[in-house]
Amino acid sequence: MANEQKKELEKAILVGCQIQTEDENRFQYSLEELQSLTKTAKGQVLMTVTQKRERVHSATYIGKGKVEELIHLEAELEPDVIIFNDELSPSQVRNLSSKLEARVIDRTQLILDIFASRANSKEGKLQVELAQLQYLLPRLTGKGIELSRLGGGIGTRGPGETKLETDRRHIHKRIDDIKNQLSVIVQHRERYRERRKKNNTYQIALVGYTNAGKSTLFNRLTEADSFEENLLFATLDPMTRKMILPCGLTTLLTDTVGFIQDLPTSLIAAFRSTLEEVKEADLIVHVVDSSNPDYFNHEKTVLKLLDELGVESIPVLTLYNKKDKVHPDFVPSSTAKSILVSAFDKSDLVAIKTKVEDSMIENMDEYKVSLPSSEGRILAHLKQETILKELRYNEDSEKYDCTGFIFPSHSLMGQLRDFYS
Repeated sequence: MANEQKKELEKAILVGCQIQTEDENRFQYSLEELQSLTKTAKGQVLMTVTQKRERVHSATYIGKGKVEELIHLEAELEPDVIIFNDELSPSQVRNLSSKLEARVIDRTQLILDIFASRANSKEGKLQVELAQLQYLLPRLTGKGIELSRLGGGIGTRGPGETKLETDRRHIHKRIDDIKNQLSVIVQHRERYRERRKKNNTYQIALVGYTNAGKSTLFNRLTEADSFEENLLFATLDPMTRKMILPCGLTTLLTDTVGFIQDLPTSLIAAFRSTLEEVKEADLIVHVVDSSNPDYFNHEKTVLKLLDELGVESIPVLTLYNKKDKVHPDFVPSSTAKSILVSAFDKSDLVAIKTKVEDSMIENMDEYKVSLPSSEGRILAHLKQETILKELRYNEDSEKYDCTGFIFPSHSLMGQLRDFYS
């Protein structure tokens, strides 16, 4: 069985070019991430080739001598694919492909390939296909060398060679068709979001660097069955489930696609509608992997992407996850609203929900009302839609004394004014 699995893995050589201005640690972490991406795409890394240069070579990304070295390594190791740790220009792909026998792909194409294998929903599949077609369009030169090399394997999943071996006009038509289909889905999603807003449902978006443990936390907090595995981009399609807080209030928690350094711009654009879920949230829960040596850069990458989405007005709660494997050099960079947790610790899950409650209360108004027993409907709404801190029956007044917190915009606010104690 293990041997069969090994046969399925495609052999890959990784190539990275470190320019003089790039930090050594960041470059090394980037290469490690490329290895993880290759593993996720069912590839086996044979070796990694690196070069330091003042700037990348405009024609071949790496210098002439390194290209010669790659040609010799290719003859010796017989890789199926050679993966470059940056986005290559169309001319760089053409020039390298003319010198090398193996498929030449770049980091962007590798990420697109993983997304293609991970997409399950119709929207996810359309978004990935759109990103792939937009990426491949400038790289198509009739039935050039890139197309003749397509034929299964890393970097070729998604639209497929039969769709790509057509003229540019057909591809433009397909792009327009996908955009039209996505706009219908986006409208449906917007109507659904509006309905949730009308129902006064508190919405929480779970964000974080890929493989930070979002899906595991999502499953434990909501008792859902989102796909979880120790792979990059294990979750692609957003999933929303109910999360009940200790006070009894029901909220909605959405698990989103993982962020990554140098995420292809075409993917950010394609997944814009999915990321709108983050923009509509009342609270953003940012999950950071405290066991990863590069956790600080991961955290910065996510915050930068959140900034680009324009969500600076939405409060953020930071969860430093995997505390059982915390890195020796780990120091939390966010202390005001953060908590060190493990998704497998039940008390930590309660602590997270309590932190969410605390965050909600900051934007709520306190109420103290006395409700007659005839107002059972209002009492039920208080239990389900507000944070009810205290409820006791007063035998002298024959009323329910209720203390809690409610959002100022809630429709119940007007009705409660008649019962303030």
